[in-house]
Amino acid sequence: MSVNAPFTVTGNTIVITATTPAPNAVQAVSTTLGGNQYRIINSGSITAFLGFGANATIAATGANTPTGTVANCLPLLPGTDEILTFIPNAFFSANATSSTTIYITPGDGS
Repeated sequence: MSVNAPFTVTGNTIVITATTPAPNAVQAVSTTLGGNQYRIINSGSITAFLGFGANATIAATGANTPTGTVANCLPLLPGTDEILTFIPNAFFSANATSSTTIYITPGDGS
């Protein structure tokens, strides 16, 4: 749930190196019940395609460069710093044409 308060970290930051093919998915675990917001940073200079889901398979499948409709896929522009809402304790992977680093931190707030 989004709250009108500064972002508060509720778990450890995970680091994903977006590559082609996408790496194994990693879970971003929140220490609060129902934590479902994430600060996501694409620190690279290229667009990355973030796969997300309830398990590693769904996230890895979503981490593809779209050629049509791709479920569970979100493009992250270079330099993106966003707070987004997904399911609690989601899994993430990312695909990019060249290596770029994605940081994901579970939390709450805006």
